[in-house]
Amino acid sequence: MVKDPDREALRATLFEVIDNQLRANDPPETRQTLERLMKGGHTREESMKLIGCALINEIYDVMKAQAPFDTARYVASLKRLPELPWDDSQ
Repeated sequence: MVKDPDREALRATLFEVIDNQLRANDPPETRQTLERLMKGGHTREESMKLIGCALINEIYDVMKAQAPFDTARYVASLKRLPELPWDDSQ
């Protein structure tokens, strides 16, 4: 399988943002979500990807609405993981 460099760069950037959130403990729900997902059987990599889904969804909403980052909405998405933000079952 050939890796897409743009996709890899996006993943690396998302993981860097998540790592920054973890280091700063801001929001604390990022660490709580990582720990919860890993306790639930997900690997660290899978957990980071799931958190990345919540983050990219929030970034999309910010860009679409030309509005500030909504921490409450992001935290709500984190709390629903591993259910993805765009799942119809919400």
